[in-house]
Amino acid sequence: MKRLKNVDARSLPPEAQEALRTKAVKAVLDGHTRTEVAELFGVTRQTVSLWVKAYEAEGEKALRAKQRGRPKGSGSRLLPWQKALVARTLRDKEPDQLKLPFYLWTREAVVAWVEERFDVRISVWTAGRYLKRWGFSPQKPLRRAYERSEAAVQEWLETTYPEIRARAKAEGAEIYWGDEMGLRSDHVAGRSWGLKGKTPVVDATGKRFGCSMISAVTNRGQLNFMVFEGRFTGPVFVNFLGRLTRQAGRKVFLIVDGHPVHRARKVRTWLEENAERIELFYLPGYSPHLNPDEVINQDVKANAVGRKRARILTDLMRNVRSFLRSRQRQPAMVRRYFLEEHVRYAAA
Repeated sequence: MKRLKNVDARSLPPEAQEALRTKAVKAVLDGHTRTEVAELFGVTRQTVSLWVKAYEAEGEKALRAKQRGRPKGSGSRLLPWQKALVARTLRDKEPDQLKLPFYLWTREAVVAWVEERFDVRISVWTAGRYLKRWGFSPQKPLRRAYERSEAAVQEWLETTYPEIRARAKAEGAEIYWGDEMGLRSDHVAGRSWGLKGKTPVVDATGKRFGCSMISAVTNRGQLNFMVFEGRFTGPVFVNFLGRLTRQAGRKVFLIVDGHPVHRARKVRTWLEENAERIELFYLPGYSPHLNPDEVINQDVKANAVGRKRARILTDLMRNVRSFLRSRQRQPAMVRRYFLEEHVRYAAA
């Protein structure tokens, strides 16, 4: 048998590769050793062994020429109308609404839905390229309660709040948005510099302590607050309302959420007795995103608590009071709270 010169079999046309594989396997079957066949055909002994093994497993079809490159129809396999439908679905739906076993829209979730909807299989990398092309980016999602009524939210934005604003203007009242929250000594916010590959560790005491705060803000930059120990109760809220009405200097329209304390009997009685000085209005249920005072809560957690270590309770309360007093001297900063996307409706 004539010996072939050394060539890279991968560079041969598919038909030539098929002929080479067939001749090499026939030579082995005729009694030549695999080493001899490798030398004769200019390939490695391991290659000859692979061909023979494939032939023994599948027969002659294992030696046939195969299509090169990407499989036909791979790559951009979705039609334009299919791409548009997927992008619209990602904007308007959540995976569980489509009965997919995913909580968030990940690349894997997109792959699964495309296969289920169109019987088309794409890779996670292709899904990622599609998402970027359609204007999507990985983001930390906001939390929203299932119980929230979108109809109630729309009614608040389009009817209820405009009516409150019109009444306030007619009666010379000031609109405040109020909220309360608890603060803990072990809250950490932000990032810390550290060596690459070594995550910084924050030492903290196991003896946790905390306090609470109530605040109320206006879109004109006014801020009122009260920091206290213990639970948020009706008497505590009444105390804050009394301070707020005295400091406001005119009638107050206070908008709050549906916390049980806001509707407590002691609070209702006090409001009835002071109806000429203050009125309470309630946001739609499960809609904290509509309250501008939630923004100052995040500001306090991040900058007054999360970045300044408090060793004892009095330190924590002093830090919070100091931070809030500084914000009172920065009305422009308080007005900026109303520029957050979900509360811009309240900026005017």
